[in-house]
Amino acid sequence: MPDARRSSPDPLHTLSAAAEAVARESDLDAALGAILGAVADALGATAGAIYLQDPDRAELEPFLAVGLDPAGLERLASGADDTSDPIALVARDGTALDRRAGSDAGSFGRASGSTSAAFRPLVASRGGIDLPGGALVLGWSGDRSLTADEDELLGTIAHLAATAIDRSRLASLVAERAEWFERVAHSDPLTGLANERTFARVLELELARAGRQGSEVSVAIVDIDGFGATNESAGREAGDDILRAVASIVAESVRLVDTVARAGGDEFVVVAPGSAGMTVARRIAAAVEALPLVGAEQVSVSIGVARFPVDGTSSDELVTAARAALETARGSGHGTIAESTPQPAG
Repeated sequence: MPDARRSSPDPLHTLSAAAEAVARESDLDAALGAILGAVADALGATAGAIYLQDPDRAELEPFLAVGLDPAGLERLASGADDTSDPIALVARDGTALDRRAGSDAGSFGRASGSTSAAFRPLVASRGGIDLPGGALVLGWSGDRSLTADEDELLGTIAHLAATAIDRSRLASLVAERAEWFERVAHSDPLTGLANERTFARVLELELARAGRQGSEVSVAIVDIDGFGATNESAGREAGDDILRAVASIVAESVRLVDTVARAGGDEFVVVAPGSAGMTVARRIAAAVEALPLVGAEQVSVSIGVARFPVDGTSSDELVTAARAALETARGSGHGTIAESTPQPAG
């Protein structure tokens, strides 16, 4: 780290290093570290730090520092919550602040041993709205003031740092939205289970795997008995409650390797790799029967189960076989489970 003597910075070199960090570094820690190091070297600072501020909260948190030992970093954190501290004032008001020797450099000065310090806000603008990002501070161990050129350089570097912070936040926001859209595209909004599109994709993958390995896959279709009548008599809201309750039971009753989806209306489907399809179906039926009464009615389900490859070798064949088994179960009374009966060849 350079000493406290006044340096003669090459602004172009410093700005080039900072701009390259913003352009090339996707990691915020690396980008801000390069920016802080470049400006600290250029201005001969003995210490420096960048504090980050969440746009939704007022609190500042030290993000990284140069020229401080681990104990100094801890002291930075302990002083960041003092609203009268220079670092907090700069971040709150969005204005620059300089402290010469003999004045109070705040918690940063005490943590770094700096007697002079230059505090700059990190503010990005998006859509005409200023978004606080935190603050940048440099410190010197002697009496130090910035020339007009140095002040302009430090302000520009602060803008680049704010841009790096804002870009990182935008990237996180885009990733969160992409994850949300992906989740919505593959899930049922009422129950949170996978939707039919996801079920179809998973079934194709499991059938391909089972075909390669010579193993089995079961498909179970679960239908809530008398749901239409219950929905009509108890109301739509009660019907939705039943759907969510049964969805939760089905999801909790299957194995980690199984996939549960809502197939629309009052039906759910389960893809169960291996030979445990009937075991999973029985577990689901028993758990649903333990649900509280809805009015005077006991909630129950009928389930049809089909197996690959004996009941079908394609997704369509297997689902058709499971649906035929479900019709058999429905005809046998509430709470019944039926397996598909393989059709004789020829």
